[in-house]
Amino acid sequence: MKNRIIIMLSGTLGIMASCSNPPEANNGAGQPQEYPVYAVQNSQATLLASYPASLEGEQNVEIRPKVDGYISQIYVDEGATVKKGQLLFKIDAPQYQQEVITANASIKSAEAEVNAAKLQVANITPLVKKEIVTGTALQNAQYNLQAKEAQLAQARATLANAKTNIGYTTIVSPAAGVVGKLPNKPGSLVSPSSPVPLTTVSNIQKIYAYFSFDEKQFLEFSAKYPGKSISEKIKQLPAVSLVLSDGMVYPEKGRIETVNGLIDNQTGSVSFRATFPNPLGTLRSGGSATLQIPVSIASALLLPQKATFEVQGRKMVYVVNEKGMVKGKEVQVMDLFAGNDYVVKDGLKAGDRVVTDGMGNLKDSVTIKPVPVTNGSAH
Repeated sequence: MKNRIIIMLSGTLGIMASCSNPPEANNGAGQPQEYPVYAVQNSQATLLASYPASLEGEQNVEIRPKVDGYISQIYVDEGATVKKGQLLFKIDAPQYQQEVITANASIKSAEAEVNAAKLQVANITPLVKKEIVTGTALQNAQYNLQAKEAQLAQARATLANAKTNIGYTTIVSPAAGVVGKLPNKPGSLVSPSSPVPLTTVSNIQKIYAYFSFDEKQFLEFSAKYPGKSISEKIKQLPAVSLVLSDGMVYPEKGRIETVNGLIDNQTGSVSFRATFPNPLGTLRSGGSATLQIPVSIASALLLPQKATFEVQGRKMVYVVNEKGMVKGKEVQVMDLFAGNDYVVKDGLKAGDRVVTDGMGNLKDSVTIKPVPVTNGSAH
């Protein structure tokens, strides 16, 4: 009976001992667990430098009334595409029609007075020759004629001005583009001093993307690209792309064309402008996006982003030695990404093997069975 108890106890202790060892530890009690492992290598890479950008149309024309009046007709809707010269608004301003009537009457009166003054000059002229009246009387008649002719010219100018004001009651688009917000409705009183425009017409056949370099980035740009002037250096920049607010990449490529000549004293930044074609009108004035500039590196040590993990703000990887034992190691990477890879600045060298998945189950000195993966499958 004692022998049976001893055998049972020894069997139980054996089971407990086997359960106390983790399966991934290679201590002779089990096989190492398989983990995907990638060998980092130097290769050519294209990094994407990203900058917040604000979007504006090629033209943003504020439409404002030039005369006081009430809006009688609105011929377009918000978001409509209009042509240059297309009718937008009609303003009811009867005072200007009355000015035309008054000016016409003033012209007729002034013309009659001019004719009367001419007749007076014509009558006095022979009398002066016959010395019946003095030359002073003729001079006075001529001066009177000049005054009446001036009054006639003023009346005609008043009529022209009144007709011009009537022309201002019909508002057309000064450029082709897209109609913006319409804050006023028919019947609204508007004037040239109104703080809000009737609308804005945006020409968005081309879109300008404005972004900035800080002073250090600007100096690095100036040193990197060849050219005797900033304009020549800009021409060396590659085509750029836009990432829209929904995360999609805009299909059209753009070019950086201009740079502000001054550094902003408040922000310490230099403003650049890139131009993008916008044939479908996808981009709109007032929008925002992220502008990306590709930066080529001939030899970069690439590390899959998914192979890293964070420990107290430090970026870490698990490096695997020739015996399959892992050890956590801190790495320094560039701020710019190469697709799904980091570019390593310090902490790794070419040929080092790193675990690319399942790092949460690992700790230092654990032995694994490495399964080599390519860069593509590491993603």
